[in-house]
Amino acid sequence: MLTAGAPPPSAGDSAPIDPARMSDMIRTLASDPFEGRAPGTHGEAVTTDWLIRTFQKLGLEPGGENGGWTQDVPMIRTTPSVSGQMAAETNGQKLSFTQLRDICLSTLLPEDRIRISQAPMVFVGYGVRAPERHWDDYKGTDLKGKVAVFLVNDPDFDAGPSEPVSGRFGGRTMTYYGRWTYKFEEAARRGAIAALIVHDTPGASYPWSTVIAPGGQAYDIARDGSSEKPVPLQGWIEGGAAKALFSQAGLDLAALRVQARSADFRPVTLPSTFLSVDLPVKSERLTSRNVIGKITGTKYPDETVIFGAHWDAFGQQKDAGGRTVIRRGAIDDGSGIAAIAEIARAFRAGPKPDRTVMFAAWTGEERGLLGSSWYVTHPLAPLEKTAANFTIDVLQMAGPARNAFIIGAGQDSLQDMFAAAARTQGRVAEPEAAPERGAFYRADHLPFARAGVPVLAVMDMAGAFDLYDGGREAGKKWLTGYMACYHQACDAWNAGWDLRGAAQDTALVWLSGRQIAFSHSWPTWKPISDIRQRSADRRPE
Repeated sequence: MLTAGAPPPSAGDSAPIDPARMSDMIRTLASDPFEGRAPGTHGEAVTTDWLIRTFQKLGLEPGGENGGWTQDVPMIRTTPSVSGQMAAETNGQKLSFTQLRDICLSTLLPEDRIRISQAPMVFVGYGVRAPERHWDDYKGTDLKGKVAVFLVNDPDFDAGPSEPVSGRFGGRTMTYYGRWTYKFEEAARRGAIAALIVHDTPGASYPWSTVIAPGGQAYDIARDGSSEKPVPLQGWIEGGAAKALFSQAGLDLAALRVQARSADFRPVTLPSTFLSVDLPVKSERLTSRNVIGKITGTKYPDETVIFGAHWDAFGQQKDAGGRTVIRRGAIDDGSGIAAIAEIARAFRAGPKPDRTVMFAAWTGEERGLLGSSWYVTHPLAPLEKTAANFTIDVLQMAGPARNAFIIGAGQDSLQDMFAAAARTQGRVAEPEAAPERGAFYRADHLPFARAGVPVLAVMDMAGAFDLYDGGREAGKKWLTGYMACYHQACDAWNAGWDLRGAAQDTALVWLSGRQIAFSHSWPTWKPISDIRQRSADRRPE
């Protein structure tokens, strides 16, 4: 029974989005034949063939390369052995690490073995260099041939209100500097031979089980000689193992955490401590695919609005008992794929839009936003004439809600359109409830934002929904249950789901996107946005 208060949602709140169709699509995508939808597997072929058939049935035009439905994305896939040797030695005292228990190492290099011999280890605090925030953790330290050890999140994440760093990086709102991707990129730029992030659940926003869920397997874009090379070895060290490492070196990790929150912090070399690694790696080259359909605009066909979601999940693996486990990715992101299919259906049901509308199913999001990143560097429509990117990544399955969430609030005018659309549903759009998770930097809209394209992301892991049936307590219960299954095998389709809330949110994206598709106006960035880049300056007036 719906709770008292505001009137219950009507069918018009999500029209023409059909919750039952969405559920059917999610059930299909999460079924056994799709094998968890990992790039470069048989499950990919099943998935992309299904997507092409679905786009054809919706009456879309091919939007891929050479008049086809797909865009090739060259990748490498590396799988490290669980039996590799890795240890830190301090003055003859040896601390051995076990892969996937104490440490989770991976590589983005197409090598069959990664060897590191007696590499010095340097604690570099949060690993941030942000001149605009008057912050530099490196202070000119040479990292060539060394192992960089970082803390996760931003320098002010754990700061108390009286500490000088408090609020310097947005407080509990993560900036891009807090993301592990940035930290590894910075380590590579500085010539580090390896980079390790100390895991803690609050700072990372997920438990150690999520870190090790891929088994150390990593994907990357196949790079040419002109690309920046990644750090040869990267990964995470479990919190307890990190404490033991620092203790062996005569250092107090807890005290160093506090020191790292000062702008005066200088890197600390772990005294007489060296890391050695001998890690066999299986390396493969593969070609994955984005699947893209479109509706060509009638007035401004060279201007584009993109709706996107990622088709990939984590595939199959063996459990400790040797049984095959499928990580099905039903909600993450079968729900997003179902949503963009419904949005495409809604566009096809009406007049053709003024601008070209593109529907993209990206590959490799779970492996580092690879498909969307490849598209941004190899666009099939000019980025300077791409008016907006809408990304849907995780929708809630607990029924209609009185509220909606804005990811990365304050970035651009698309968020204002989203909030206005929510009001037409009798809902209130709120800033995400857990900005420390850095959701704005974790999905396929990010490459577009970094290239200057205004973006809107819908990610229903952003907070507890105020549900009509049970209020925020029920919303919190759903979110807690979902996060326990995040990237796990239990993210599977459930007949008991109520997709009316997911349909509401999908309708909000459709309503917002329709305003841009049937216009010649250009969404704008907010002055406070720290992510906008070059193409924003080249947009037509």
